[in-house]
Amino acid sequence: MTVAAIDCGTNSVRLLVARADADGGLADLDRRLILTRLGQGVDATGRFHPDALERTLAAFAEYAEVIERFGVERVRLVATSAARDASNREEFFAGARRLLGVDAEIISGDEEAALSFRGALTALPDVATPALVMDIGGGSTELVLGSGGDTPSIDHGLSLDIGSVRVRERFLAGDPPGAAQIATASDYIDGLLDASGVPFAEVATWIGVGGTATSLSAVNQQLPVYDRAKVHASTMTRTDLHALAERLLTSTVAQVRELPSMHPKRADVICAGALIADRVGRRVSVDLTISESDILDGIALGLLGS
Repeated sequence: MTVAAIDCGTNSVRLLVARADADGGLADLDRRLILTRLGQGVDATGRFHPDALERTLAAFAEYAEVIERFGVERVRLVATSAARDASNREEFFAGARRLLGVDAEIISGDEEAALSFRGALTALPDVATPALVMDIGGGSTELVLGSGGDTPSIDHGLSLDIGSVRVRERFLAGDPPGAAQIATASDYIDGLLDASGVPFAEVATWIGVGGTATSLSAVNQQLPVYDRAKVHASTMTRTDLHALAERLLTSTVAQVRELPSMHPKRADVICAGALIADRVGRRVSVDLTISESDILDGIALGLLGS
């Protein structure tokens, strides 16, 4: 069976077309990302901006062609933080139905966290547990603590309303942000982390998934171009992460855009994502491991019944 998983987040729309491999994992046929910034202004207005909706539906149209080309038998489209918050989400639903032939599912933060955890631990099955999977999206950040193996077990899982787009738009208006803006953002992030109930001191492995974590790894490795193979299973010390966060927060968007592996449409929000990662890093005692497998892989595994 060939399946397609689509993850429509606040900052990006991603597609994975896959089949089951001989070991019960995934064999990728096509994996791609389009940065559409669906969550543009949603935090302030509570509505999708018409331009953001147009960009997202254009991505759906492109993905529909890929799905048809591979003869996909099952499709699941999940929408996360921005779609949960927008009052005009019916326009989004209608467009998804028309272009992809499926209903978009606005999943809960808890399900989003569980899918990210499953995807990450499938690709890194032998890590020490408990493992903390961190997925910094555009509108929210998922934190999941648990163990892997054939039947992943989650001890703590939650979604926090802090993401790279949300934090950038709400707190970090400067280019670059000023010290007072960074302090206010840090205090806000710290407050949510401190109230999360996650026992950070117990974490044996810290795994970052999603575009923020993978982009930070590529920049930290000084890759001339983004290389998925070099990013997956790479590690980043908390010291390096802190230094990189400071560097990004004190750089202009134009300067960040010039980094060789940086996607130009991520350049304005990566500083906020780095700040969130750094605040988590201050609470754990282990360095950050990067996984290229995430919520998309979790969705596809579910479609295959794996």
